[in-house]
Amino acid sequence: MVTRTDRYQQLARIIADATDQPSVEIVSAERCGGGCIHQAEQLTLSDGRKFFVKSNRDARDMFEKEAEGLQSLAAANTLRLPHVIGLGCVVKEDALILEFIPSGMRTKDFFFQFGTRLAELHRQLTADWFGWHTDNFLGSTPQKNPRTNSWSEFFAVHRLQSQLQLAERSGNHDGELSRAVSRICDKLESLLSGPREPACLIHGDLWSGNFLCDAQGQAVIFDPAVYFAHREAELAMPLLFGGFPQEFFAGYDEAWPLAAGWRDRVELYKLYHLLNHLNLFGRSYLQPCLEIARRFA
Repeated sequence: MVTRTDRYQQLARIIADATDQPSVEIVSAERCGGGCIHQAEQLTLSDGRKFFVKSNRDARDMFEKEAEGLQSLAAANTLRLPHVIGLGCVVKEDALILEFIPSGMRTKDFFFQFGTRLAELHRQLTADWFGWHTDNFLGSTPQKNPRTNSWSEFFAVHRLQSQLQLAERSGNHDGELSRAVSRICDKLESLLSGPREPACLIHGDLWSGNFLCDAQGQAVIFDPAVYFAHREAELAMPLLFGGFPQEFFAGYDEAWPLAAGWRDRVELYKLYHLLNHLNLFGRSYLQPCLEIARRFA
């Protein structure tokens, strides 16, 4: 029979291999936040180092895409992201091991600087096409990212229509929503007729549960759902579920001014995330989807 000791020995071997050490010893493991989809633990080693571990069955693909997203966003060297330590299989479960980052007190200008650094990240990580080189996940929902030259086409087909198809298969939609989203997609090019800008690599799921303040008072982001997008799409989640005050958007706008009408366009970008919540959590999200769909249809 596999025991908890066996599990921690296997985790220790992954950490030892990833950090080029002959061996490490895990002296404690505590369940912690961050486990909305997966089990989450804080591991402490005998030398005092700490690591954050996510684990779940059949999650290798999700963890690989998450690790790649973290490393890709970190390349901008603007916002802090947890270092990826390693991936492995532990007692028939897949595990992603990350740097553990303790929380600290927010500085007075925490959110302003957070917004500024997010804008700088968007400026640095750009492409001349939309999508990503591979599909990944938004939460536990598969997220299609085929390389596409048109932003309105990408958002219509691979964001709105893709989520609507999931809702239709699960029964979490109604005819009005389907008709409204179809009408939106037909005129999306005019609805999203903002400034012509390069595609930016976005975090893709930047709600209040996917950032923290570290011991130095700086923002740390994690749990990404990356792809190259119009940068305004990044601002949908911060506005949708709260937790981001006006100072965040002011900092972003000062670093890279947003074009007139961006708040109206962000309302439409919210629909993608609300449709995803409809698929993940059920029909309590149908009415919010309908409210936005009716407005733009």
